[in-house]
Amino acid sequence: MDLFDLSGKTALVTGGTRGIGMMMARGLLQAGARVYISSRKADACEAAAKDLQEYGAVEAIPADLSTEDECLRLAAELRSRTSELHILINNAGATWGAPIEEFPASAWDKVVDLNLKSPFFLTRACLDLLEAAATDEDPARVVNVGSIDGLHVSGLPTYSYAASKAGLHHLTRVLARELGPRGITVNAVAPGPFESKMMAATLDAFGEAIAASAPLRRIGRPDDMAGVAVYLSSRAGAYVTGAVIPVDGGIGTTV
Repeated sequence: MDLFDLSGKTALVTGGTRGIGMMMARGLLQAGARVYISSRKADACEAAAKDLQEYGAVEAIPADLSTEDECLRLAAELRSRTSELHILINNAGATWGAPIEEFPASAWDKVVDLNLKSPFFLTRACLDLLEAAATDEDPARVVNVGSIDGLHVSGLPTYSYAASKAGLHHLTRVLARELGPRGITVNAVAPGPFESKMMAATLDAFGEAIAASAPLRRIGRPDDMAGVAVYLSSRAGAYVTGAVIPVDGGIGTTV
C-alpha cells in the first residue's frame, strides 16, 4: 500500500548501527527510504552499513552525539549530502545501573546528555532540512526513542535512564506543539524489552520472566520496531503528533 511507501524520502537514524536503531533503519530501507545511520564508532558504522545495504541505499556518518558540537557537525555533514531530511529518528542512547548509595554524578551527566539533551540539539540543528522536506499533505517527521521505563517504574536501579526517558516523552509533546505549524510532526516510541546490546545482560538474567509478564508473552522482535518506524514516517502517520506509543507487548501500560 502506498500509505506506507517511503520511496524518495531521506532519513537519519542515530544509534543506527545495532539494536532498535538498526531495526528501524532496516524497516525504513525496506519501505524505500534512503537512510543515513550514525553512531559513535566509525568501524561499527561501516559494518552496519555493509549489513544494511542489501535492503536499500544506506550511508554511515560517525558522530558522538553526547555533545552539542557533534550534533551540529552531524547536521552539517548531512547538509553537505542532501537538501532535505524527511525523517529524523533520535535513537542514540545510554543507560547506567547502580544502587542508590553508589550512583555517580557522572552517570547522570552521561545518560541525560545523550538521552535527553542530544535529541533536542540534533533536532534543532536539522530544522532547516526538515522544513525543506515538509509539505502540507506529508509533514517531515521526528521520532524520539523513549522507553517504557519512562512510563512505569522499573525494578532496576537505572535512575538517570528512567528520568531521561520520561523527560524525552514530555519534550516530544513540547516540540510537537512548537514544530507542528512548521510542518513537522514529533512523536515518540516507548520500547519494551527487545534483543539489543543494552538489554543483553537483563535478558540473560530475567528474559523468561520478562516475557512471561507481558500480556503477549514474548519480547519484541525486529519487525515490531521496523513497523512502528515505518508507520510514523509514512503517510499513514501523517496526522499523528505529540504521541508516545508503547511498543512493549503491553508491559508498560498493563503490568
